[in-house]
Amino acid sequence: MKHVERSSILDYVTYEERREQIRARVLAEKAVRRVHVGGVLTFLFENAETVRYQIQEMVRVEKLVREADILHELATYNELLGGAGELGCTLLIELVDPLERDKQLRAWMELPWHVYAVLDAGEKVYASFDERQIGEERLSSVQYVKFKTSGKVPRAIGCDLPAFTAETQLSDAQRAALALDLRS
Repeated sequence: MKHVERSSILDYVTYEERREQIRARVLAEKAVRRVHVGGVLTFLFENAETVRYQIQEMVRVEKLVREADILHELATYNELLGGAGELGCTLLIELVDPLERDKQLRAWMELPWHVYAVLDAGEKVYASFDERQIGEERLSSVQYVKFKTSGKVPRAIGCDLPAFTAETQLSDAQRAALALDLRS
């Protein structure tokens, strides 16, 4: 997948001037790439446009001007994107109640090995996770995931953790967006 280049990052003043237009466009990109599974897991599939937006927001909020700082943000956020034939996404474990969230994040330590994408032939492709997001006693409620689909567009996203099983079929619009991302 195409990564964000330094030349596409605006200075924070110029970005601020264009922010509302950029934000509206990116929120539309994110909406079609958001997949809810079982009312608890939300997968936000990333592409160069969504990652560029996150970098621009960091540059804006932190008023970054030093080239080294901007390059650091580029390297950090480009990690979210998959490579050739991969889809990268941010996985949010959305449990509202703090006590329940803490309990489940401890109980679901095995979750990283149970999240999958289903390809057209029914094949399950399990996600690879960023090991830095998995603590010794509990998961982080935000995970960074990659699916090595070999360029194939998933038809469903799911979880087969014995304590939490759910699967969501992707809409035609979601599949079209992911197909576009895989071709970039």
